[in-house]
Amino acid sequence: QVQLVESGGGLVHAGGSLRLSCVGSGRRVRFIAMGWYRQAPGKQRELVAQITSLGDTTYTDSVKGRFTISRDNAKNTVYLQMNSLKPEDTGVYYCNAKDIFVTPVFDYWGQGTQVTVSS
Repeated sequence: QVQLVESGGGLVHAGGSLRLSCVGSGRRVRFIAMGWYRQAPGKQRELVAQITSLGDTTYTDSVKGRFTISRDNAKNTVYLQMNSLKPEDTGVYYCNAKDIFVTPVFDYWGQGTQVTVSS
């Protein structure tokens, strides 16, 4: 079983920065891919960035060059550093852990943290 707790959201002006953190509990966390999704009002949840247990990263095109995902396996923590924020980055950001060692693949989710970018 995996539990995820996010922190670090808030209100920031366009061009500003925020850092999100997600702490996972459970022995499996350090072995599975973790990532960040976001959901804007009236839109579907979308993948923002993902990092495997070995540190390979994936980003959606709209955040490349601005956001950086990283993880500290010793702390079971994944981070999302968000720079040059834009109003379109506004939404609820959810931490995700994707357990590929079970069939079917199982997704764990955090409770979400609000990020609001004002213009």
